[in-house]
This record gives sequence, structure tokens and C-alpha cells, in this order.
Amino acid sequence: TFVGVTSGLAMGAIAACGSEEQKQRWLPAMARLEKIGAFALTEPHVGSDAAHIRTTAKRVDGGYLLNGEKRWIGNATFADVIVVWAQDEETGRVGGFLVEKGTPGYQATKIEGKIAKRSVINADIKLNNVFVPEANRLPLARSFRDTANILKNTRYGVAWEAVGHAQAAYELALEYTTQREQFGRPIAGFQLVQQKLVQMLGDLTAIQLMAWRLSKLRDENESQITEGMASLAKQYCAAKARQIVALGREVLGGNGILLDRHIARHFADIEAVYTYEGTNEINTLVVGREITGIAAFV
Repeated sequence: TFVGVTSGLAMGAIAACGSEEQKQRWLPAMARLEKIGAFALTEPHVGSDAAHIRTTAKRVDGGYLLNGEKRWIGNATFADVIVVWAQDEETGRVGGFLVEKGTPGYQATKIEGKIAKRSVINADIKLNNVFVPEANRLPLARSFRDTANILKNTRYGVAWEAVGHAQAAYELALEYTTQREQFGRPIAGFQLVQQKLVQMLGDLTAIQLMAWRLSKLRDENESQITEGMASLAKQYCAAKARQIVALGREVLGGNGILLDRHIARHFADIEAVYTYEGTNEINTLVVGREITGIAAFV
């Protein structure tokens, strides 16, 4: 998640929508992890309906004043540059703004009490008359469509993240069933356990192949990956991974809820993967819009 935020989202936004000067200033240092990025889109009252964010950008002498709130922003408490998405008061369109670390009026507070991705530092952000110079506005971020193009690439990455959780759960479950004995034999020798393992492997193989195929297409020509293709991979892989991990935890029985068996960590984290970078429902509707030509969001 840390790498995805700083390289996929923050660097992706600057690479796709930034000026040459902005790219030269930030991207080489970020690629070396000398500078860390964050990507501030989600808000306390605006999640799935991200096209209607409430954070505003007001044009003033020499730049813009940003006001509003953001939520669930990874890296935001320590990032060197935060890509903040706000609605331009003049045009009504969503634009991107580079807020640098230490800018007055910017406050980020770590979110506590999470059951998933506990090592990831997410934050609530408050923006109170944060001044962003004109040079820090992303010139090619002209509408939410530009924002969506960046999310397309990160959803591809989250599909692989889901595959990783699923593969770990399968391997942990298989190892456990060959070692755990009940009724005088390893539980791997019971038909109902084998049925669960086979279902896990079948679904795992399917999502591995989907993510791999999308990667091959991306390597050949990144522009041929559509928003619907990326959303389908994220939606399908995350949903299947969630089922695989649940079956793996089930195979371990009571031991499946213990941290030292590790599968409980995947069981918690897959809930976050299933939800972020577009919920299951939103990604479903993105795919539905692409294959039918009809938007069913409202």
C-alpha cells in the first residue's frame, strides 16, 4: 500500500497531469524514495461519489487557497508532497494541487482503531486556507476524468494485491491440513477438507491468470487497458480472494483466528482490499457502464 500510494497514485498523478518542471522536480527523487508522496481524494462525506468532492480551490493572487477535509489518506502524516484533489470554484471542475510538507493550514492526523492494514498509516486531513502557488497546480488535471485515469492504474495493482493474499491463504491452509491430525489422521485426508482446498486452488488460479493477462496487455501497450478492464480485475480478484481467505481461515478452525498462524492477518487485510480503490459495487458499475454503454450509478 505504501508503494502503491507513493509510486502508483502520487507519482502517477504527477507523471500524467504534471508539467515538465513538476516532473523533473519530484519524480526522480520519488523514484529513489528520497521523497514520499500521498494522494488525497476521498473525503469524510464523499467516498464512492468522488466526482463530487467538497474540497474547494479558490483562485487568489499567485495561486489558490484550498479548504476542506480528506479521509483515509495513506502516507499523509509524513509525505513530502500530497496530491490534493479539489473543485475549482471558478470552473466547477476537479483539479489536482501539489501541497508540500510543512505548508501552513495543512493538518494530518493518524486514524486509529483499524482492524485491517494496521501497519499502514492512514490519516484525516484538514485544509484551512492552504496556499498553493500556481506552479504547484497540475496543469493537465482538468476534470475528474483525469483523476479516474490514474485510479485505473492503481486498481490494476490492487488486483495483484488480492492475488497475493489469496495465494498466502491457500499455502497456509494446505500446510496446516497436512500437519493437523484429527481422528488419527491428517485432516487433509478428509473429503470435505479436500473440497475446500480444491475450491481455493481453482479460484486462485483463475485470479492469477486474470491479473497476469492484464499485466501482459499492459506491458504490450499501456493505453489499451481500459477503465473497465482495470475495474473488472480489481472487482473479481478482490471478491474471489475474499472467499479464498475465508475458506482458508475456516480450514484452520479455531487456530485460524490466532495471529501466530498468520491467516488471521490476511483475513483482516482482505476486507480493506475488497473495499478500497473503489468498492466492489462501484467497480461493478464501472464495468457495467463499459460493456453496455449505460451508466447505472444513480
